[in-house]
Amino acid sequence: MLSQRTRYTIRALLHLADRYGDGPVRLSEIAAAQNIPPKFLTVMLSEMTRAGLIASRRGREGGYWLARAPQEISYGELVRLTRGSLGLLPCASRLAYEQCEHCISEDKCRLHRVMLMVRDETARILDSLTLADQVPETVLEAQE
Repeated sequence: MLSQRTRYTIRALLHLADRYGDGPVRLSEIAAAQNIPPKFLTVMLSEMTRAGLIASRRGREGGYWLARAPQEISYGELVRLTRGSLGLLPCASRLAYEQCEHCISEDKCRLHRVMLMVRDETARILDSLTLADQVPETVLEAQE
């Protein structure tokens, strides 16, 4: 499950992607449009600035904008930056691997093998979609 932090970050960056090339966007606009608490948004945007995804300028004409083109920022990158891993279990994580507590052994654990497949397929999908992509309506309709 995605954390609230991850969902807020993605929504904020989608807001900036929709305004890519228009100049700085004020924090108050992002917070109001995306229903994100401003103090929380400030922290998230600072983290994304340190990661090189967005840039900012202070002052009356200041605000935030994407430092890279929307088609260069994948959902997979955002999830990894905010959540740390795409694995649903610690033993299925590439970046935050840990052996599961009370595990029988990974080479005999069928759940481990399934979670590796889930992680790899999730990574394939999230890494192939960027902030510039529009999800086709047929995908949304299939989920209803």
